[in-house]
Amino acid sequence: MRAVIYARYSSDLQSEASIEDQVRVCRDLTAARGWRETKIYSDKATSGSSRFRPAYQQMIADARAGLLDVIVAEALDRLSRDQEDVAGLFKTLRFADVALHTIAEGEISELHVGLKGTMNALFLKDLAAKTHRGLRGCIEQKRSAGGRCFGYRVIREFDAQGEKIRGGRDIVPAEADIVRRIFEEFCNGTSPMAIAKRLNAQAVPGPNGAPWQDTTIRGHGARGTGILRNELYIGRLVWNRQRFIRDPQTGKRVARMNPQNEWIVEDMPELRIIDDALWTKTKVRLAAIAASPTATALRDSAFWTKRRPQHILTGRVICGVCGHNMAAVGKDYLRCARAHRNGLCDNKASIRRPILENIVIEALQHNLMVPDLVKEFVAAANAEINQSRAEETAGRDRLASKLAAVERQLDAIIEAIANGLRSGTLQAKLDQLEAERTDLTARLAAPAPSPVRLHPNLADAYHAKVAALRNALEQEATRDEALQIIRSLIEKVVIHASPQGGCEVELVGEIAAMVAVSVNLDNKKAAPEGTAFDDRTMSSVKLVAGTGFEPVTFRL
Repeated sequence: MRAVIYARYSSDLQSEASIEDQVRVCRDLTAARGWRETKIYSDKATSGSSRFRPAYQQMIADARAGLLDVIVAEALDRLSRDQEDVAGLFKTLRFADVALHTIAEGEISELHVGLKGTMNALFLKDLAAKTHRGLRGCIEQKRSAGGRCFGYRVIREFDAQGEKIRGGRDIVPAEADIVRRIFEEFCNGTSPMAIAKRLNAQAVPGPNGAPWQDTTIRGHGARGTGILRNELYIGRLVWNRQRFIRDPQTGKRVARMNPQNEWIVEDMPELRIIDDALWTKTKVRLAAIAASPTATALRDSAFWTKRRPQHILTGRVICGVCGHNMAAVGKDYLRCARAHRNGLCDNKASIRRPILENIVIEALQHNLMVPDLVKEFVAAANAEINQSRAEETAGRDRLASKLAAVERQLDAIIEAIANGLRSGTLQAKLDQLEAERTDLTARLAAPAPSPVRLHPNLADAYHAKVAALRNALEQEATRDEALQIIRSLIEKVVIHASPQGGCEVELVGEIAAMVAVSVNLDNKKAAPEGTAFDDRTMSSVKLVAGTGFEPVTFRL
């Protein structure tokens, strides 16, 4: 049986050796059961309360694809601590005919899913309650409950017994001056975006050394976040404004406001940075902005509840200067977010989204997968992969030869025993050879490698498919499916500012996805007759739009 191992630890405070320890005990179980270990999946410093972990998701995908027979873990809580996720995992594995074994519980069944899933969920709830209680104790002692606040630093303190006292902090004079400057410039009419750009232009470090953002300064009104809304700057510590709940659809934590009567407020005059007059002027201007027609219209539209439409290039367009994502500016334009919002990039070029999408689709159809070069790629891929397959075939031949030798030795020992020869050494040798025969037989039972052949007309088929996808984009019934297929072909679109003005567009595509589109592959299945694929064929190779494999730009 093909066995894989999954290991995880939760926090950066834990040691990476935890992964090695888990793998070690899982290997012992795998060896004891006579399973063949094929892969190790591990997620480091990742909570078990969410299923959105890279290695975990890859393992499930591989299970669905039939690439494994059994999953081995130290305990069920390494896979998940969420009751719903545990049940979902069990159903998925059962459908894929994959067994699940752990060191702590043995083979996982419906009983384990119910009981252990409930216990793990209760553990998380109890841990959260104890953590919250401990943080509240820190606040009531007028000490920090965690998290660094710009303008302050943590104090290293110890009690009479030499034990560390946590949560102390005092003012950092240089950062306090920046805080006062932000308040004063805002009260004088400067916008948070303009303040952020000015600070970045002067190389003033932001919170945690990061660049300044307008949102860092402006913050969120209801949550009291941001430099301009932080009441600690007037010597008032407010805690427990909000709580966090994990969204089961995305795995991300979402903030929810607590009732105001649950807030904990402590006066800490020794941490005051801003005087009452400046604070009051700031509050007045923030209130005026919130009451403006523009802000009122935005709130009335409830834009945060609406799902933004996904375009062909959503999340794929990159600034060629700083490497940051291009962001929407206005209705149809894209521009470097860092250049627009905080002045950290010199790329001022902007481009209309519809024009860029047309250029990209044209390049996908006509400038990628050029027929002559694709034929060269197909020939090279066939030769390289089949050479590897030849080595695998030779390895199977060696296993078969070894199995034949073991069979001959077994026949000789059995004949000796039949002739009356008896000894403990002979019996031990017999047991050893039988175990070796079982192992060799299992390894040879795996499917033999099949020859790999990419069709020489791959490029022509690809061009026809992309043309059909372009037409499908215009039909409401097929748009979503066509959109996702086209997006899969695009690794990134890089926008450079042209010396002659305007933009230069560089398209980088995924040849693996292009091959899949060309032959109508669905999860690497249903390949045309005479065509074989494996992970090496579908590896991620980048192809740049142009007359060849070299980068070529398209000017507007």
